[in-house]
Amino acid sequence: MGLSGRFRSAVVIGGQGIRARKLRTFLSMISLFLGVLAVVAVQASSVLANRALLADIEMSEGKDGTVVVGVPPGPKGTSSALEVVRGRTDAVASFSTQAIIGEPGLTPVNPGGMPLRYADQAGPQTRMICDGRSCYTEVSDEKPPPRGNTVEVLVVGITGDIRQFRPFQLEAGSWLDFGGEPSLSPRIVLNREATEAFTRYQLPAEMSIGSAYQGNGPGAPGAPHATPRVIGTVHDGGFQPVVYVRADELLNWIPAEALESQSASLTMAPAAASILPTLRAKLGPEAAGQLYTTTVNSRERIGGQLDMMRWIFYGMAALVLLIGVAGILNVGLATVGERVEEFALRRAVGTPRLLLAGIVLAETLIIGLLTAAAAIAAGVVGLKLAGELFGANRPTLQNVDFPWEAGVAGVVAGLVAGVLGGLFPAIRAARIPIATVMRA
Repeated sequence: MGLSGRFRSAVVIGGQGIRARKLRTFLSMISLFLGVLAVVAVQASSVLANRALLADIEMSEGKDGTVVVGVPPGPKGTSSALEVVRGRTDAVASFSTQAIIGEPGLTPVNPGGMPLRYADQAGPQTRMICDGRSCYTEVSDEKPPPRGNTVEVLVVGITGDIRQFRPFQLEAGSWLDFGGEPSLSPRIVLNREATEAFTRYQLPAEMSIGSAYQGNGPGAPGAPHATPRVIGTVHDGGFQPVVYVRADELLNWIPAEALESQSASLTMAPAAASILPTLRAKLGPEAAGQLYTTTVNSRERIGGQLDMMRWIFYGMAALVLLIGVAGILNVGLATVGERVEEFALRRAVGTPRLLLAGIVLAETLIIGLLTAAAAIAAGVVGLKLAGELFGANRPTLQNVDFPWEAGVAGVVAGLVAGVLGGLFPAIRAARIPIATVMRA
């Protein structure tokens, strides 16, 4: 109880000293404010950058712990993958093919499904030729059809809601509904790039399954033409035009021989890995040996890079913080010099040296905490203003909560600055001899 009483006395007397020297306290806080704000800004930026980077990786690769299995093409590859996940909610099978959406008989503005920023910049026309051993491209000497309102996209057929593993951001409309019977008019969801293509080129709703450069494959004349229905748009982190469709609706428009040439992918929770033996049994020994299994671990992979950048900026923030510490130290030494007689008188009436040091240190700690509170408040307001001013061009700044880690870092920085700035003045106050009271 004695120690707690001394602590309480130090805080009370320290607060009285701050009230008695308001202007000096304010100047001390100004010198420290920028340093603490720099620490808060570095920690907040690091956390937000980590979140944004992980969000992009999760959309393209999957959440940490997700198991991804690559299934090679073959007579039983894609069909076996679709069969083993039938009726399961903890695993999703997917396969992809090219498609041309727009006016028939025209060359796409982005041959091969390239990003739209490279549209109308394609080289000579090529075609994909596959024999019994491999597939290769061949430059065609034929004059291609004229370009028009036609875009080539990647069509991804999925068996279930893949957003539980890859958290796509729904931006408009709705996501695919996997209940009920498949429709002959495929319901599709566009990613941002595909949405831009529909907006820029005013594409008619006619989709030819297969690429225009697959020779006599599905994209050749006579390939099936479906009438898709756009039901929503998502952000999937990709740069090329992609549309998502129910796998069973896509299978209505893909011949069996074309399906055999498609590779597939299984995305599943770790608990669903028990389906792998079943899949290997269906594929046979040769194809089962070509399965590629990986577990997503993005945090470990990018953690080192983020930590290095964080410590570099922490070093810069520490330099700014030291300037504030120097300001508090200077003010603290001046204050102790002015209060020599007061401290000597307190020593003469029995005040312990430790309590004198605690009084000085309590003042600097209170200043550090008040400065930290001001810096954190400035960070919260600044982040909110940044979202309102730049959120339209920077989606990562929209509806972002201030990270609590930055608040903790600000409080720690304020306390450290208070200790460093007040320790030497506190020691000096504790060493004032009692005889100094005779000068009063």
